[in-house]
Amino acid sequence: AAPAGAVAFGVKHTDGVSVDVLFRGRAEPEAVSGAGARWPLDEGTVLRFSMSRASSEVNDNKVTVSFYTEGGKPINQAGVFLTGVGISLDVDADRDGVVEKNSPNKASWAWGPEGHGAILLVSCDKEFP
Repeated sequence: AAPAGAVAFGVKHTDGVSVDVLFRGRAEPEAVSGAGARWPLDEGTVLRFSMSRASSEVNDNKVTVSFYTEGGKPINQAGVFLTGVGISLDVDADRDGVVEKNSPNKASWAWGPEGHGAILLVSCDKEFP
């Protein structure tokens, strides 16, 4: 996706994003001299980014990659907006019809009408072969 004539790239990102540069499967290579961190644009270079927490709103994080020529002149940019989605599976652990995040009955299970703990029913049939 790099533009023609690009030999190096630099990355900027918001605080909610972690970025790793992998150079042919190894840790990041030495940065190219110049203003800001720049890396050589070689085949096998991978830019990996992730988020460790859920976003507070849609598209609240961003990664921008700048491309540079041999002389260090910027020629183009590419960017992506990110939204971190938090996923949690909560259950009605005390079987009272209310799903609670901090139910003390999540850690154990007891059989019977006065029991507690999650009951998981899985549909394993082939409704759509």
